[in-house]
Amino acid sequence: MAKSRYVYVCNQCGYESSKWNGKCPSCGAWNSFEEETLDSSPVAKRGASQSVHGLSDNILELEDIGADTDIRYDTGIGELNRVLGGGLVKGSLVLLGGEPGIGKSTILLQICQYLGKEHSILYVSGEESARQIKLRAQRLGVDSENLYLLTATDAEAIAATITESAPDIAIIDSIQTMSINGISSSPGSLTQVRECTNLFMHTAKDQEIPVLIVGHVNKDGAIAGPKVMEHIVDAVLYFEGERHQSYRILRAVKNRFGSTNEIGVFEMLDKGLAEVANPSQMLLAGRPHNVSGTCVACVIEGTRPILAEVQALASKTSYAAPRRMATGFDFNRLNIIIAVLEKRLGVFMGTLDVYLNIVGGFRLDEPAGDLPVAMALYSGIMDKQIDEELIAFGEIGLGGEIRSVSHAAQRIREAERMGFRRCVIPRQSASSIDPKDYSIEIIPVSTLKQAFSLIK
Repeated sequence: MAKSRYVYVCNQCGYESSKWNGKCPSCGAWNSFEEETLDSSPVAKRGASQSVHGLSDNILELEDIGADTDIRYDTGIGELNRVLGGGLVKGSLVLLGGEPGIGKSTILLQICQYLGKEHSILYVSGEESARQIKLRAQRLGVDSENLYLLTATDAEAIAATITESAPDIAIIDSIQTMSINGISSSPGSLTQVRECTNLFMHTAKDQEIPVLIVGHVNKDGAIAGPKVMEHIVDAVLYFEGERHQSYRILRAVKNRFGSTNEIGVFEMLDKGLAEVANPSQMLLAGRPHNVSGTCVACVIEGTRPILAEVQALASKTSYAAPRRMATGFDFNRLNIIIAVLEKRLGVFMGTLDVYLNIVGGFRLDEPAGDLPVAMALYSGIMDKQIDEELIAFGEIGLGGEIRSVSHAAQRIREAERMGFRRCVIPRQSASSIDPKDYSIEIIPVSTLKQAFSLIK
């Protein structure tokens, strides 16, 4: 008779232990161990007749493998195609995660309307009834005749149904509700999520059917379940943004068929998610006039330059230790910039609370955002306004120097297109461009002191 034993698995890194630990010895996460049941059964010893045959017959030479381009399905949403690398690849497994209510199921149902014109789609839901999906489809205007609904949670039966019905595209909503009967743990556990994802991966590869999976997120914002699940799939997409705000950013964390630097920008409307073709205009809408502590930055997301407004506020603290808060910007990077301002320029902030915000829910992860952040901080502290037609980008070194960044020409072109007349750039980046090619005034600087001299 088969025996069962229990192990404890870290839901952050997958480390296994025979006993529960408060802190994972592998990744250092606290309270991350969850109990799993492993079924073990005796395995018959293989005799000579049960020897395993090699796979030498399946070995292929590189020259014999077809070099045709991947077959991609146009989703009908340009921003989604951009993030996927040009469209949905045939036989791929895509994981879509995000906060509850942010629009995961909405965008998947929207692409069914366009894909359903030429392809058959099987939409499997383990959370909602067919009537609920029908009501949402009516609200979104989805009435494709090639869209088929299935409400089930048995992963093995779903995989068999996909194999038998052979749809062109399959959607699983969501992976945390799926389960395999042979596994004793409950749906949503580490074992169930891992094995169900592995099952759908084999189904997608064997049948060459693209499968899109919805994944829930935990309180830390990461996709719930074992990290190995993200290694199994071909692409991992995250929806970012507050559910109570109208704008959403779709970002590729992993993509085997395209770049991971591209983003898609959407706006949540009554009839679903709408593409934002010009994110810079959206992020700069409603800029305040004649106000200190604000500066415009230009960052590169993939191949797209995007302008974003940086706002900084410095006020006298009422606490023993001043507060530092950053929204949309790395907190540790903010502390470094504050330390550089104090040491190299004598701007004392020991008695000031500092608040930094990137408008529109956007996030500045690129070093080119250092200079506009420093200029916004200096403007807010000195209460001096930065010219509304001025834009800046550049990395700040610990010596107070302005270091060069990549794609300077693209950033300047975007600033020029958006109507800015002055652009502050690192002096090293200015050596690779010709100012005569632009109608915008290019101001090269090599130190923070030179950049701050423009704030009057």
